[in-house]
Amino acid sequence: MRHAFALLIFPGLLAMPLTATAEQADVRAMTREAREVARELIEDLGDALKTALAESGPDGAITVCRDTAPALANALSLRTGWKVSRVSLKTRNALIGQPDAWEQVILQRFDEEAKGGADAGKMIAAEIVNEPDADYFRFMKALPVKPLCLTCHGGDQTIPASVRQTLAREYPNDKATGYFAGQIRGAVTIKRKLDPDP
Repeated sequence: MRHAFALLIFPGLLAMPLTATAEQADVRAMTREAREVARELIEDLGDALKTALAESGPDGAITVCRDTAPALANALSLRTGWKVSRVSLKTRNALIGQPDAWEQVILQRFDEEAKGGADAGKMIAAEIVNEPDADYFRFMKALPVKPLCLTCHGGDQTIPASVRQTLAREYPNDKATGYFAGQIRGAVTIKRKLDPDP
């Protein structure tokens, strides 16, 4: 049975003890891999959003978040064998963005740290979690609200009327507005089932 080991990085790096266990080293290695997967998703999604905004304006960005983002996450999941997705405490699409209990705790911690002035762009959490069916490596990287995001996720003063109409039509239960730059919009979340000890 594995014992839970957590690596929470809120903006700085947590130094490993000199006598790190093999399990801690495993968490470090998996964290490096997960960071790379999260970075790839964030960069690919950012590129797609910029292209859509340039070609068709904010309405095109809604399509990217609705269709392209889940497709990118699914492609990464298939390629890596890890479950990759995005979650938020204020979901736009509750069918694919609702956090589980562990993710809710981490998102709340991210919010608290951001309110305290921490750099949201550097926040990650990594942990081995005991779940009823198996042990899992869990990883999250915070997604800060950038000025670009405010066109669809800001308040009434930043969301154009046409975008508000599209959001109301596409997402009648939308909770993902009212943000300011620098806040936590959500997180990339990655989950990997660990092989049982031999």
